[in-house]
Formats: sequence, structure tokens, C-alpha cells
Amino acid sequence: MHKKTVIYLRESFFTEKEKFFLETDGISVSFFRYESSVAAIRVKNRRGEIVILPYQGQQIWNCVFDGRDLTMKTAVSEPVRTYDYLTTYGGFLLHCGATAMGVPSNDDNHPLHGELPNAQYQEAYIITGEDGSGVYIIIGGRYRHNIAFNHNYIAEPAIKIRSDSTLLDIEMKITNNKKTEMDLMFMEHINFRPVENSVLCYSADYNLESVKVNVNIPKHIKTAASIEIFIDYLEKLRKNPELHHIINAEAMFDPEVVMNIVYKADETGYAHSMQIHPDGYADYVCHNIMQFDQALRWISRCPDQEAMGLVLPANSGNGGYIAEKKAGNVKSLAAGKTAVFNVKVGLLTPNETVKMENRIENITERK
Repeated sequence: MHKKTVIYLRESFFTEKEKFFLETDGISVSFFRYESSVAAIRVKNRRGEIVILPYQGQQIWNCVFDGRDLTMKTAVSEPVRTYDYLTTYGGFLLHCGATAMGVPSNDDNHPLHGELPNAQYQEAYIITGEDGSGVYIIIGGRYRHNIAFNHNYIAEPAIKIRSDSTLLDIEMKITNNKKTEMDLMFMEHINFRPVENSVLCYSADYNLESVKVNVNIPKHIKTAASIEIFIDYLEKLRKNPELHHIINAEAMFDPEVVMNIVYKADETGYAHSMQIHPDGYADYVCHNIMQFDQALRWISRCPDQEAMGLVLPANSGNGGYIAEKKAGNVKSLAAGKTAVFNVKVGLLTPNETVKMENRIENITERK
């Protein structure tokens, strides 16, 4: 029988000194606050740990497995209590949306990637349980976004970690509380750390139709290189997207490269992406292409930050609300209905990497 216990949290549980909270088979949980006052939950299992911000976006701020820090490099040393996306940017996973998402145009009035990344959650909880796959802990929460005459929805994320696993199961449920339909834009912004001489492998065709490079530079990005040199590199990449598959100093990812990818799925409806390290380990993302019918890739390697957005699964493009609405990419969620989004992220061992390579080859029919 599947048994579980739900523990509801309070802000008063979190103090500057880290305090142990609970332990179950192979998993422990402790609470603390950063110097910035942001509350954090550290969850350790036998393979590593994650740090979650329960009241600020339910972000996964940091992720370490098998002694490897998987999280992007950033100049932001700790999370900051703010709604502004870039002021506190550096987490491993951020939920983006839900009334708008992407880079706003001059005519948009929504923040970068929407209100969810740093939303102040009204509820946070821990679920402990055991099922056919063993013991697990879930960190979850509930955020209500209610603005008179505009929006009324509830976001309920859940992050599941198991005792001996290096993979996280992440779910987001968004429920429209209005009696009329709502526009829904959502993306999981997953920020791995680029690994020198790693190789990208993913279940899409490596051609111009399936991998489309964005040659437009967002207004919030300042390029370090000559703009002409950088645009020339983007044009080369647009014509031959396989140039970016090897992560090394020759690839120009300063300030960033963004592309849209059309994925293929396996028989279960899931697509797969890996950054394969030189020693055979791999960063990994698995996403459902029925829930996420679009996918972005974002890579940035600058002196102050390095990020491998291996795949950012989304249900719309990232051009901002007005552009995506005009393009017909903004989904609609009916009154009272719930949309569910699922991803699996983490680290694969060398043996698991080889198996996944074979699986991807079978999906794409590459040999």
C-alpha cells in the first residue's frame, strides 16, 4: 500500500542557523535562511543534495549529485528576496509563466519570464512516502495569483527526490479559478553547468528544420564581442546547427545562443536530452512533448556566468506575450481546468548514458 505523510511548513521554521528537520530511509531534510533572509530547504539523499526555495518561486537553487555541482555558474552568490528575475538569477530550475513568458517586447507589460520565477508562495509543505519504487520526499507548495478583473489561478509545483537516485521528478499543476478561460504560457528553465569538451545528444533531427537558431539579440543582453562578429557566428550556426554540439572554447556562447528545437519522442511520449561529460557521465532532461509542444535551448558562457540550458521545455515560444499571441502560440486553459507539466532532470552514470544514447538513436533513427 502506498503510504504518505504531509507536513505543512511555516516561515517561522526557518532561521539563520541551519536546523535538522526530519530523516527517513536515506533522505534527510534541514531548514535555513540565507543572509539575504530567503528561506531554504536542503534535501540530502545517498547520492547528493538539492536546495529549494519554498516561498520564492519554489526554485531549485542548487543541485549536486555524485560530487558534481550541476548548477550554472553565476555572479549571484545567494538568492535575493525580489520579484526581479535578473537580480536573483542563478538557480538550477525556475518555473516560468504563467500569464506570460519569455522576453517582453517594448509593447509588453509583463516581467521577464512572467510572475512565477520569484512568486511568493502562500503555502509550502513536505510529503514523505513510499511506493513500489521505494522511499521518497516531495517538496511542494501552493501559490495563488489573483488580480481583480485579470487573472485568478493556482500554481502547485512538486519536486520528488528518492533515496538512491540522481534524478528528480518535477511536476507543475496550474488551475484556472476563473469562470472564463485564461491564456497560459509555461516553461521550465533548467540551468546546468557547461562542461568543457562535453557533447550534446538529444532526440531531434540535427538539421535546419528541427534546430532553428535565433539571430535576434534580446534588449537585456549586452554582447562582449563585436556585434558584427557575434552575428556572423550566429549565421554560421544557423546554417550548421551541429557546430554547437561540442562545448569548447571555439564555440561563441558569449553572451548567449538561443534556439528552438523540434523534438521527437519515444513510445511513451517523452523526449530526451543529454550533455555528455568527457568521463561518460551526463546531465539529463526528459520532457513530455504533449505537455510541452515547444522546446528552447539556451547556452551562455561569459566571464561572470556560464549556463547550459540543455532544453527548456515550454508550451509556447519565448518572444513575449504579444508576439506569441500573434503567432498563435499561446495556449488557453478553460474555466476550472488544470494543466499538468512533468519533467525529469538530473545526472546519468556512464552506463545509463550509453543506454540513453542507444535509446535516442532508436528514436531518431541515427546510427
